[in-house]
This record gives sequence, C-alpha cells and structure tokens, in this order.
Amino acid sequence: MSDETLSPTERLIALWDHLGLGVAHVATQMPGDIAGLAAGFPERLGGVVLCVPTRLDPDPFAAVGDRLLMVSGQGGLTADVTARALSRLPGARRHVLAGYDAPGWADVMVDRTAEIVREMTALLATSKADTPSAGAREGTHAGITYRLEGSGPALILLPFFLAPSQWVPAVAALSQRFTVVTLGGRHLGGVAALEDRARAPTYQAMFRTLIDLMAPAPGESILDVGCGAGSLDRLLARRLGGANPITAIDVNPFLMSEAAALAREDGLGDAIRFAPGSAEALPFADASFDCLFSVTVLEECDADRALAEMVRVARPGGRVGVIVRSIDLPQWWSVAMPEPFRRRMVTPPQSVAANGVADSSLYRRAQAAGLGELVCFPSLVTLDRPDGPIWRYREDHLLASLTPEETAVWRRARNEALDQGLLFMAHPMHCVVGRKPGIRD
Repeated sequence: MSDETLSPTERLIALWDHLGLGVAHVATQMPGDIAGLAAGFPERLGGVVLCVPTRLDPDPFAAVGDRLLMVSGQGGLTADVTARALSRLPGARRHVLAGYDAPGWADVMVDRTAEIVREMTALLATSKADTPSAGAREGTHAGITYRLEGSGPALILLPFFLAPSQWVPAVAALSQRFTVVTLGGRHLGGVAALEDRARAPTYQAMFRTLIDLMAPAPGESILDVGCGAGSLDRLLARRLGGANPITAIDVNPFLMSEAAALAREDGLGDAIRFAPGSAEALPFADASFDCLFSVTVLEECDADRALAEMVRVARPGGRVGVIVRSIDLPQWWSVAMPEPFRRRMVTPPQSVAANGVADSSLYRRAQAAGLGELVCFPSLVTLDRPDGPIWRYREDHLLASLTPEETAVWRRARNEALDQGLLFMAHPMHCVVGRKPGIRD
C-alpha cells in the first residue's frame, strides 16, 4: 500500500509504532480524525479529549466512553452535539465552558487555557499511556509531521480546524506532565478537510467560474483573502503558469505555515507569496491589486468591513470575487429517508459569526460596498467521497442530531446508496463577482 492511499487511522497507527507507543492519550477538535482509531483500536488509546467539537458522531467512541472527556461551549453547536453524545456514551464526561460559545473558528485555547488544561489533566490521570521511546524530537512519518515537547506519558494533540493558536497556549503546562506530541500536515485537521474539499470536481468548477469572471490578464496581481491551507492558490498557480503574481493572506499562523509547506512540497513555493493578514484590516495600501477573491471566509468575520477592505485595495477597474456557504438554501443527500428525517437532512450547519454573511444578502452587501457589474451565481458543491475528511465533517453534523434508532435507519439507507454507486451530497454556496468603478491607469 502506497503512502498516498493510507487512511488517517493507518497513518496514526504507523506514527504510534514509529514513536514506540502501544498506548497514547489523544486530544482533538475533529472527532473524525480519530474515529477509526477509537472504533478499531481502542486498546491503543488512553484518555481521549474532544475539545469543542462542532460535529460528532458518537458511535465510534463507544469503546472509549469510560475514558472520554468532551469540552464544549455553553451554547452553539458544540453544546448541542456534546449534550446529545453524552446520553449515548456511558461513562463519558462533559465539561461546559460557562458563558462561552465556541464556533469552529474560536481560539479556545487562548480564551480558556487554564480551565481546559485542568480538565484534561484530571481526565488523563485516570488512564495510562506509554512514554515515547528515544528518538528524534521532531520529524515526519506516514505523511504526518510531529514535534515532541516535555516528558512522561504521550499526549498526542491533533490539529484544530480553524483555531489560530491551535494548542500552543497549553503546551507549556501540559508538557510538565506529558510528552506532548503536536501533529500537523496535509492529512489531519482543518488542512485535510480544506485539501479534500478543493479536490472535489464541482468545487473546482465553482472556483474556475469565479476566476473566469474575474479574468486576470497576464501580469495582473491577485490577492487571496483568507487562504487557509492554500489549496485554491495552488490550483490557481498551476492554471496561470506564473503569468500573474499571487499573494495569499490569512489571520491563522498555523494554516499559513501549513499552506507554505504544501506549496513547497508541490513545487509552487516561488509561485505564491504567503503573508499574515486579517480580512477586516488588509495590510496593503489602497489600489494594490487587480483581482481579489475570498472563499468561505466572510461567514466568520465582519463581512461588510471585509468587503470594504477588498474594494479599498482593489485598483480602479479591478475585480473582486467572493464565495460563502449558504444557510438559507437547502442541502441535499442522495439517501432515501422517511419524511420526518428530511428537515434535519436539508438544513445546513448554522455556523456563522454575528457579523458574518452566509445567505443571499451577500449580493446586496457587495453592491453596497461599491462593486458594480455584479455577476451573482449560487452554486451547488457535490461531495461523493464518504471516506474523505470533508464528507465526514458534514455527515458527522447530521449524525449528531439523530437518535440511535434513527442512526441505524440512516446507515442502512446510506449504505444502500453507496452499494448502488449513487451516494453523494450537495450543499449550496453564494458566489458573486463585481468590478470596482474607475479605469486603471
């Protein structure tokens, strides 16, 4: 089996073996990354911490429920999914961060460091884990990067999805009791989900349409606002073949580092300039770029401020393209389910910041920001790889809302569609491209 075909579970088992670990503690925000490990190899897990998960299928964690801690906000998706999971995981613990909401982009380890470290340490003290054997303190194995700090039983920290600081604020305290092993790379966490999403043919088609409408001429400069893992920038660099300078910014230093590493791995390190920057305060002078785009970022920030900033740094006659997720249009699964299920099936995850945009008001907002000649094109993105991380991320949201009986019905219908070769889901996006008034000098 080649390295490219390894599943996340096979990669993690290989890493455990590489580090000389029979048993290790593990913590993650994204349960899908360790679901296979928990279901298939529970004996290799000590304590398990699910830190503010926004999606959670509890079934794979049944065998580790007696040594499982779920940390959640007091409201929002994390509160909902962990409360429901608690009833289905006998022996599991749940700690609620009072007065705190934890959307998928929350920097929770900055906000509640001491409290989370305390709860994690208390849970992990109730189970045993091995100490890594002597060896390199950092490296890459089975496509996963790792870094060891501290000494004692192994505590494996998998990446958060979008949290800017990741686990960094807690590492010093945790490494006083554990050998903290921080993981990264293209196969785990938010990076894996973003990479998987960018491989979907319909997602690429939607992005191609955005670029076609912006129509960058050779030599025109391009800015990606909120590049994440840089997945779309690499697609764009290959398409343009070096004809246009591409700058990509993100407020998340972890994702920026991973994006730059992936670009180097793909031979595109010189084709894209990565730099830190916030969508709400772009670190560029007025009229700096010919084309700007932002994909699934304005849901999580002050959308009107971000649009104003993009228009500000666009040159006269420059084009601005924006794509956001939609919570006002139904999603769709090719799974035949009874009518009582359908409302939950068609409702997209309601994950939007207070001043974010994830509905058709995007078009009005773009016009109000000063863009003209608008082209508005809602799109459906189709996913059909049920073993992929972005599929798991979306299906886990649905499974978190189902009872055990409903879950059984879902799995039968889902597997029937899979056997027929007809299993897929489609979720809606709002997309717009506009032009800044004026004529380029």
